[in-house]
Amino acid sequence: MTALLPPKPPALPDGSERVRPAAAGRSARSTRPGLAWTLPATVFFLLFAVIPLIAVVVLSFMSWRGIGEPKFVGMENWQELAGDPVMLKSLWLSLLFIVLGVATQTPVSMLLGVWAAGPQRNRAVLSAIYFVPLLLSSAAISVLWRALLDPNFGVPSQFRWLFGDGNLFGHQATAVGVIIFVSMWQFTPFHTLIYQGAARAIPQVLYQAAEIDGAGRARTFFSITLPQLRNSIITSVILMVVGGLTTFETVLILTNGGPGTDTTITAFYMFEQAFRRFDFGIGAAVALVLVIVATTISLIMVKVSGYDKMRSTMEGV
Repeated sequence: MTALLPPKPPALPDGSERVRPAAAGRSARSTRPGLAWTLPATVFFLLFAVIPLIAVVVLSFMSWRGIGEPKFVGMENWQELAGDPVMLKSLWLSLLFIVLGVATQTPVSMLLGVWAAGPQRNRAVLSAIYFVPLLLSSAAISVLWRALLDPNFGVPSQFRWLFGDGNLFGHQATAVGVIIFVSMWQFTPFHTLIYQGAARAIPQVLYQAAEIDGAGRARTFFSITLPQLRNSIITSVILMVVGGLTTFETVLILTNGGPGTDTTITAFYMFEQAFRRFDFGIGAAVALVLVIVATTISLIMVKVSGYDKMRSTMEGV
């Protein structure tokens, strides 16, 4: 009987017994949170993400005016969308908004974030003032800029030598430019916070070594700061892509999709179909297109950038 018992672990120099690795593993596993800890988040995700998404998928194959019973129509909604030139135009406009938003917000927010992470005098006060737009709602900001840029009583009416007829909302190029500018004014502080936190996490020893080697500010930024911000750049751009595809209040208040349909992006087109024409089947199909496009672009960016293969907790490593 004694031969069948497992041997005792060898004793340590102080006379105490060694802890078996298996026992240590069981002890570590016993301290980990169980599945019950994830239950609130799982229920929240199911109620407000998975179930509504399933409902949108089902509704995209229905014809429903908001009253009565939905009627199954098969692929009619999708065929109508495929042949609607406004829908195709809205997708191209949404992609244009994304490209222009990334091109304008990324360099500005990156430079401001790196600057805000430094030891400059009055940095905290200036950063707090700059972050004020982040505290306002999109509707309030759009109403503010709509009043400021009003062609009859706003700033353009006082500087017609610069703004021409003063109607910035009457031409596609200027209307798109206004929307991009207002979005940049509102959301750049958010992305600045991302870069500020990432810049503060960069080890100072890298900058000290660069200073010893005689590297200037420009060389230090492009050789150390920019590579170390790689993960944050990818995260920020993905958020910009999703935000650009879901922009709605800004377009509704500033241009109402005009002139004509020149600023009718996909999210606004979805609103028009569902809540102005009361065709909730088409609106659900447009919403599903937005989900598919946003997910596809995000996955492509993650795959191309190699973000999914980064396992280090340090930026850019």
